[in-house]
Amino acid sequence: MIVRTIRVRTIWSVCVPLPLLSLMLVVFGLTTGEFVIAGILPDVAAGLAVPVPAAGRLVTAYALGMIVGGPVVTALTARLPRRPLVTGLVAVSVLANLGSAVAPGYGLLLAARFAAGLVVATFFAVAIATAVSTAPEGRQASAVAKVALGMNLGIVLGTPLGTLVGQHLGWRAAFAAVAALTAAGLLMVLRFVPASPAPTGSMRGELRVFKGRDVQLALALTAVGNVGVVTVFSYIAPLLTGVGGFGEGAVPALLLLYGAGAVAGNFLGGRLADRALMPSLAGLLAVLAAVLVLFWAAGGVRILAVPLVFVLGLLAFAIIPGMQTRVLTAAGAAPTLAVAVNASGFQTAAAFAGWLGGAVIDHGPGLRSLYLVGAALTAAGLGIALYVLRRDRRPSPEPGRRPEHAGT
Repeated sequence: MIVRTIRVRTIWSVCVPLPLLSLMLVVFGLTTGEFVIAGILPDVAAGLAVPVPAAGRLVTAYALGMIVGGPVVTALTARLPRRPLVTGLVAVSVLANLGSAVAPGYGLLLAARFAAGLVVATFFAVAIATAVSTAPEGRQASAVAKVALGMNLGIVLGTPLGTLVGQHLGWRAAFAAVAALTAAGLLMVLRFVPASPAPTGSMRGELRVFKGRDVQLALALTAVGNVGVVTVFSYIAPLLTGVGGFGEGAVPALLLLYGAGAVAGNFLGGRLADRALMPSLAGLLAVLAAVLVLFWAAGGVRILAVPLVFVLGLLAFAIIPGMQTRVLTAAGAAPTLAVAVNASGFQTAAAFAGWLGGAVIDHGPGLRSLYLVGAALTAAGLGIALYVLRRDRRPSPEPGRRPEHAGT
């Protein structure tokens, strides 16, 4: 029995080393805290005696915290040693979720959700930078994928479990459970993640990295390359019922299938990006655009829609490790700030996707056309990827000669 336990632990440690597993667990807790409110929203509204749309603004408050906190918190803490910084960030999240659990009214709960969102992008950036710095050469994207797996599992596993806790023990218990889970992740981080010194250099130098064309293109690639599939996913339930012809009872199972594809895609994207970063990203975006067009053409045929849901989840998350790795490599001296800004940009793109999808449905060609809109936006991301790939393949300039694409 002891030998079997040691063997299982050894296999798991090889697949996901304990430092990465520790970071992944915190990301799992943070992601669960972000999405769990979707499952307990009616209970929160009833408990606080507010309309459901008002309770929905709690989701917006968390997203705004991420958008603001990404660049601001990361910039303010850029010179701090990593271990105290991680401890402080996770402590804020734990306290904010505990505050959410005991908030006596709507206003305080709104403030607590905003505070919980403030630290997420910075922690994710630090976790990604730490994973890359400890990864063997040529395995950086796979390390990013393993940390990002916590996000996948938070959506696929953490959110329904948190919803179950909220339904049986009350919505406040769901936030308390998220706080306990995140605190457990922090203890693992303090035990297994090696301490690293504070980054050197000035804040002005970190901000100067955003003048570089490569960084600008990497950030644009993330925002534009993701907005199409996020627009579709934001309205996936009405698309599956209104276009696909599925009953409402089938939607949770289909979302679970999407999540399974997301987990598989996360690892696939990491492996492909390790082998050929930009060529794999361009290829994945091209296939994603084609799948969205196929969904538009055949999404009403249920026997085809089921595997397409899995493939959509796979491709939507296969592009993420490569995009994060591209930002890291382009940023060079300021990877943490760049990844944090990248996370804020993703949240901004997600907010835009929700607005865009609503506008297309209400004032445009209708629900089914969201697939084509998503494909067109993904094709725009593909255009950026191909341009970046072309820049990367340009021959180096002669010594002393300024390259034509240098500068901003």
